Amino acid sequence: MIELFKQPNLDWMGKAKYFYALSGILLLAGWTSIFFGRGIKYGIDFSGGTNVDVRFANAPDLDKLRGGLAAQGLGNTELQPIRDISSTSNNEVLIFVEGKGQDEDAIQSSRAKVLDALNATYGVATSGKPDFNLATPASLAAVLTEKDPLFLSVNAGDRYQQLAKKLLDYRNSDANGILTNFDDLFKVPGVTPAVVNALKSSFSLGPFAIRGTAFVGPKVGAELRLQAVQVTLYALAGMLLYIAFRFQGGASAGQLFFSQSGILGFTLRLFDKMIYGLAAVIAVFHDVLITLGFFSLFRFEISLTVIAAFLTLVGYSMNDTIVIFDRIRENNRLLRREAFADVVNKSINQTLSRTILTSGLTFLTVLVLFLMGGQVLRAFSFALVVGIVVGTYSSFGIAAPIVVAWNRWRGHGVVVSTGPAAGKNRGSENVSARLAPAGRR
Repeated sequence: MIELFKQPNLDWMGKAKYFYALSGILLLAGWTSIFFGRGIKYGIDFSGGTNVDVRFANAPDLDKLRGGLAAQGLGNTELQPIRDISSTSNNEVLIFVEGKGQDEDAIQSSRAKVLDALNATYGVATSGKPDFNLATPASLAAVLTEKDPLFLSVNAGDRYQQLAKKLLDYRNSDANGILTNFDDLFKVPGVTPAVVNALKSSFSLGPFAIRGTAFVGPKVGAELRLQAVQVTLYALAGMLLYIAFRFQGGASAGQLFFSQSGILGFTLRLFDKMIYGLAAVIAVFHDVLITLGFFSLFRFEISLTVIAAFLTLVGYSMNDTIVIFDRIRENNRLLRREAFADVVNKSINQTLSRTILTSGLTFLTVLVLFLMGGQVLRAFSFALVVGIVVGTYSSFGIAAPIVVAWNRWRGHGVVVSTGPAAGKNRGSENVSARLAPAGRR
């Protein structure tokens, strides 16, 4: 493997207090925003409501749009402009009508209210003609069949259905969902001046088009929030059991049974066995909590895709931690006479090149996805950008120091004295080596 560093010798455990301080600052900032600031912003998947994706012919006046929605009794809506990376203008807006405290019938009617507000705000209803940008294949085919601009007598219905599909495909793809000039339809194969004139006489071109709607009831949203928490906890519990079994630390229960008894002794022996798993799970909790805090600070929505990103973050952070723990276990067998903290430092230094290579390349990938992936993937990629950075440093800055602190408190893997009493302590050194973590039996 490519080695970025030649035998690094950094004292990671000596700098653990700085990692703890950094994590404390990030957690404090993020969760202050959650509890005392604007809180966590849930997407439609969890909060319930109606999401209407509207594209305008020109960049809309958000204040005018917000006023029109308020006039329809939708003053609690949120407007989120969506920037197209291929354009410098914001012609698309996501209108979210929250459904909290409403029944499902009221939420379903929110879409109709949004349409009424848009029509009233932009005067679409005054033209007396249906909007071509809101036309469906069936309605367009019906108009063409009635007008019969191609003078078809046989199979007119089928021919006009095919033509209607071509026209709407052009509107949705080439015109990006909204047509601003009927003459642009001449680019569609099979369209004649008579067809365009028939469309001009039957339709108007409104200043906006509804590109999509989504609806989630409040009960469904609450169930999805609960399921998201449960899925994350189940994943962490499974990882805890696996790591506790795979990386058993401390002395065996038989070795410590007579020196410690009772509930406290049993608890300490259990923690000795599970300290690696507990440290890894604490580090993953740390990663998720910090990432949630960043979502609150930067006002990104928590949606189902973001939960998928969190689970990806959990697996990625856990994998990085396991790599370091596995090297610690190997070095424990080879470096029996060294203090456990020194073994951990060497293990982190030995895996440092691998950590930077894998984490760095993954970070660059998700950063490009965040910058150029569009609005739909923005929150998903943001979770990965933050999570990869936090998850990488938590593996050696949080998880490993927890294991070292526990073993130091328990008296495992202590350093042998070098003073006059060193000879008397040789026996205790061997005992400490045998009681050190990661299976030296």
